[in-house]
Amino acid sequence: MRSAPLPRRQRERAGVSLWASRVEGPLETAVWEFLRVDDAELLPYDCEATVEHAQRLHAAGLLTDDELAEAEGRLAEIAQDPSGYLESDEDVHTAIERQLGDVGRKIHAGRSRNDQVAAAFRLYVLDACAEAREAIDALALVILSFAEGEAETLMPGYTHMQRGQPVTLGHHLLAWVEMLDRDRHRFAAAAEAAAESPLGAGALAGSTLDLPAPAGQMRNSIDAVGDRDFALDYLYAAAVLFTHLSRMGEEIVLWATAEFGFVKLPETAATGSSMMPQKLNPDVAELVRGKAGTAIGRLTGLLATVKGLPLAYDRDLQEDKAPVFATRRELRSALEALVVLVSGLDVDRERLAQAASDPLLLATDAAELLVREGMAFRDAHEQVAAAVRDGSFDPPAEVAPRPAPGPGGVRAALQEAKSRFV
Repeated sequence: MRSAPLPRRQRERAGVSLWASRVEGPLETAVWEFLRVDDAELLPYDCEATVEHAQRLHAAGLLTDDELAEAEGRLAEIAQDPSGYLESDEDVHTAIERQLGDVGRKIHAGRSRNDQVAAAFRLYVLDACAEAREAIDALALVILSFAEGEAETLMPGYTHMQRGQPVTLGHHLLAWVEMLDRDRHRFAAAAEAAAESPLGAGALAGSTLDLPAPAGQMRNSIDAVGDRDFALDYLYAAAVLFTHLSRMGEEIVLWATAEFGFVKLPETAATGSSMMPQKLNPDVAELVRGKAGTAIGRLTGLLATVKGLPLAYDRDLQEDKAPVFATRRELRSALEALVVLVSGLDVDRERLAQAASDPLLLATDAAELLVREGMAFRDAHEQVAAAVRDGSFDPPAEVAPRPAPGPGGVRAALQEAKSRFV
């Protein structure tokens, strides 16, 4: 991954804005502070996009061999040293051009900050999608290992939070894995959307300079600088992932209660109470639930930002990066914490077996047994329901097999799921 911890910007003045030749005199401090953007996380990605642009300038004869070599060398250094991004730099683009020195005065030919930031942001989202997929895989593998150990552990399956039919804990955990697998595909789709290049679009109408087209160049220059669908796709994938993690967290919270007692929390992933000495709290699972709402809010916020923007670029789009930056950080943190929590859960198989021994869990089996004997299902349903109501229900002697996609095929389902994640 290209991202690195970033220090606070140094508080010293340097250089001028890239547009300063149009405005006579400095901006008022309040205006400067309002317009300045905290985009330091884009630094390595902007350097990468600037290298590509420099190579295009060189191919067009607008940079010499020496100038290209100097630009590539300095950009590699700048990407690794965020301390060069000063408090007085309006944005990451200004910081990079300033640090490039004389060659920096040539590097912006045929380019606007509009296509520059779009290119850097797309690279950032590509990297964030790859990181998300890796972290999802890590959690899925932990869940698969957990499910394998509990493949035959009977438990009640629930609908409406009421006991419904018998399943196994392994089968239930595989439902978590299926959610994560869909999340992986959503991030892959977001990465595909981000993989196009806006370079060459300039401010909105391209450039008169005869620069070679970048790989994957977008077809329309106006769309290239105004599009943020790729960021929305990333935030959508993250919001759905957090929704899934929230559902998992909710079940862990329930299972860890004294009322359920299905699992015990690991002390490495739980906290206590400042007042009640007996407490062990499922804070990781609870906070994942809370952060799901935040992730949904960030997606909604960016949707609201872009919904009314006229083409091509508007300064409103400065607000596109903060929700993506924050979501990436919280997504990574949540998945890593859940790996610790899930891998440390201690299953109370005796409590699960006791819950799974509820005879009413076999009411559907009893109705289907009557169907196999020739009775219409509605008649069988009514007969069993009547027996449940009057207390005369006599469950079948054993749990009938339930083939895939039911819990009867859990071992085969485990092997198939492993093949997708390993």
